[in-house]
Amino acid sequence: MGDTLSQAEIDSLLNALSTGELNPDELDETQEKTVKNYDFARPSKFSKDHLRTLEIIFENYGRLLSTNMPAYLRKNVQVEVMNAEANTYSEFSNALSNPVLLGVVNFAPLDGTIIIELAANLGFAIVDRMLGGFGNPLEKSREFTEIELVILERIMEICTNLLIEPWSSVVSIEPRLERIETNSQFAQFISPSEMTAIVTLNLKIGDIEGLMNICVPYSCVEPVIDKLNTKYWYSAMKEDSSGKYQDAIQNIIDYAKLPVRAMLGRSSISVNDFANLQLGDIIKLDTKVDDELDVYVGNIKKFSALPGAASNSYAVRVTSIIREEQ
Repeated sequence: MGDTLSQAEIDSLLNALSTGELNPDELDETQEKTVKNYDFARPSKFSKDHLRTLEIIFENYGRLLSTNMPAYLRKNVQVEVMNAEANTYSEFSNALSNPVLLGVVNFAPLDGTIIIELAANLGFAIVDRMLGGFGNPLEKSREFTEIELVILERIMEICTNLLIEPWSSVVSIEPRLERIETNSQFAQFISPSEMTAIVTLNLKIGDIEGLMNICVPYSCVEPVIDKLNTKYWYSAMKEDSSGKYQDAIQNIIDYAKLPVRAMLGRSSISVNDFANLQLGDIIKLDTKVDDELDVYVGNIKKFSALPGAASNSYAVRVTSIIREEQ
C-alpha cells in the first residue's frame, strides 16, 4: 500500500500542476522495481528476529556462567554477549586456528549437535587455575596434553549443563558433551554449506580475556525455529514468571516468621526513679484494664485486642484489624 498524502501535500501538488511547474507527461508511471539479489549458496534461514532471540538466550547463559564458574575457578568471571550472526559452517571452520578447543554437544532431543569453541588462551588459563596456579596463559601456544584435556572436559561439561535453563522457554533439552576436538582439520561435523548462527561471547577470567563462539546449525533448531522469536520468548517468560516463580515465592513466604507483640501501655518516669526501682514498686500505665491493646507485627500496628489468658499463658483476643489506609 502506497504512502498516504496529507492535505497540504495534495494542495501543493495541485498548485504545481496549475502553474506548470510539474508536467504530468514527465512522470514515469512505470517505475522500475528494485530487485534484491539472492545468493542460493547462502540462503538467509536465520532472520534478524531469530538472531536477536539467540542473543537473549545466551545473555541468560552468560549470567549463569559468570555465577557458576567462579565456584570452580575461584576467580571472578565476566561474560558479555558480543553479537550473533548467520554464516555457513565452512566460514566458521575456516576461521579456526590450531590448537583449538571445540566441544561437540549433542542437543537431544533435537537432532544434530552444536559446537562450543573456547579460545586457547582461556583453556590454558583454566588449566593453570585448576592446578593451583594464578590462571596465567602460556606465552607460546602448544598442543593440549591428555591431562589438560581431561581437566577442560570437566569444565566443558559444566558449561554444557548450564545450557538447559536458558533454552527451557524454547524447548526442554538434555545436552550432552560428546567429545572435545583440538584439531580444526577434523572439525567437519556439519555440511560446509549448512547455515549456522554464530553467537560470540567475551569471557574475562581474572585479567585474561578470550572469546567463546557457539555454533548453532539451522538443521538442529529447525523443528523449533518458530519459537525463536522475541514475541514467543517474552510471552513464555511472562507465563513462567507469573506461575511457577510466584507459587515458589509464596510457599517460601508462608514459612517466614514475624515478631508479634502486644503493647500493654506506656509510661514515663525519671532516670532517678528508674535507677531506684525495687521489687513491688508500681509503674502507672496510660491504659485502663478494660482498654483495648495495640498489637504490632514487626513495627506496624495491625490489630486491636483485649488481654486475657489461654492454657495458663498470657494471650490477647483480636477485636479489630487495622488496615494500612487507616
